[in-house]
Amino acid sequence: MANLTAGRRAVLLGALAAPSLAYGQTRRPLRLVVPFPPGGGVDSLGRLLAERLAPLLEGQQVLVENRSGGGGLIGADAVAKGPADGTILGIIGAATLCAAPFIQPTMPFDVTKDFRAISQISDSAVVLAVSGKLAQERGWTDMAALLAWVRANPGGVRVGNAGVGTVTHLALSAINSAAGVELTPVPYRGGAQQAVDLLAGTLEGSVDLPAALLPHIQSGAVKAMGVTSGTRLGLMPQVPALAETPGLAGIDIRSWNVILAPAATPEAEVQRLFTAIRRVGQDPSFGQALRPFGYDAVVSESPAAMTAKIAAETPVWRRLVEVSGAARQ
Repeated sequence: MANLTAGRRAVLLGALAAPSLAYGQTRRPLRLVVPFPPGGGVDSLGRLLAERLAPLLEGQQVLVENRSGGGGLIGADAVAKGPADGTILGIIGAATLCAAPFIQPTMPFDVTKDFRAISQISDSAVVLAVSGKLAQERGWTDMAALLAWVRANPGGVRVGNAGVGTVTHLALSAINSAAGVELTPVPYRGGAQQAVDLLAGTLEGSVDLPAALLPHIQSGAVKAMGVTSGTRLGLMPQVPALAETPGLAGIDIRSWNVILAPAATPEAEVQRLFTAIRRVGQDPSFGQALRPFGYDAVVSESPAAMTAKIAAETPVWRRLVEVSGAARQ
C-alpha cells in the first residue's frame, strides 16, 4: 500500500511540475540585445546577466545578441521594433536615452513612447587617464598639473573617446568647459584601439570605462587622473574623483544601463522579467562579478521608478549636450 501511495504521489508531483517545464520548453528564447560589439564592458554585463536570468525564467533560454552601431541607437531601435511578447530586451545606456534625442537630427524611435522600462541594472563612471610615460616626463602628477600643462600647451593633449554624444565625449566636454581648457577629443569606434594607441604613445589620453584601462593603470603604463563620479569608485579608491580638483567641483557624471522592452509588452511579462532581473541584481555574487568591468549592480524598486529616473535624468543630459556643443540645430 505504501508503494502505491508513493507512486501516486510521484505521478501527482510530475503533473504539477509539467506546466512549468512545458512553459520553458515551448516559449521562444529571450533575446538580450547588447548595442555594442562583443568583448566590451556592456557585452560582458549582458552575458553575466543572461547566464543568471535563464534559471529564473522557468527554463526560457536567454541569448545575447550584439547589434552595434550608431552609438547604441541601432541596438535600441531593434528593441523598440521587436516583438512585444517577452522575447526581447535591451541593455541601453543613459546617453542613448537621455542625450541622443538632443543630438541626432532624427531619431529612429521615441524614447518616451516606444519602450517599457523594466529596471536599472548597473551604474558606473568613466575615468580620464593619460600615458604613464608622458605623465612622468611632463610632470602630470595629478589633474591640476595636467590642466596647468594644457593651458600652457593648447592642443597638446589628445584624448580618445567613443564619439559624439557618448558619455565619454560628454564627460570630456564637461571637463573642458569647467576648467576652461581644450583637451582635444579624438573619436574611436572602440576602447581596445584607444588603449593600443595610448600605450603606443600616439595618443596622450583616454576617457573610458574603468575596465578598459584598469589593467594598464595597475601595470603603471597608464596613469589615472580621475573619475567622473562625484566621489571615488570602490573599484579604484586610490584614484581621485575629478570633483576633488579645483575648478572641477561640479563634475559628477555617472553612466547607467537600463533594461528595456518594447512599449506594448504586456504587464504580466514586464513583472515576470522585472522580478527575475531584480533577483539577479540583488545577488551579491552578481555585483562581485561586475566589479572587474567597472560596474556596480543597481536595480530599480519598480519599472515605474525606472521610468521616473529616465525622465528626471533627461534634463541633466540635455545640459551636458549643450555644453559639448553637439546639440542639434
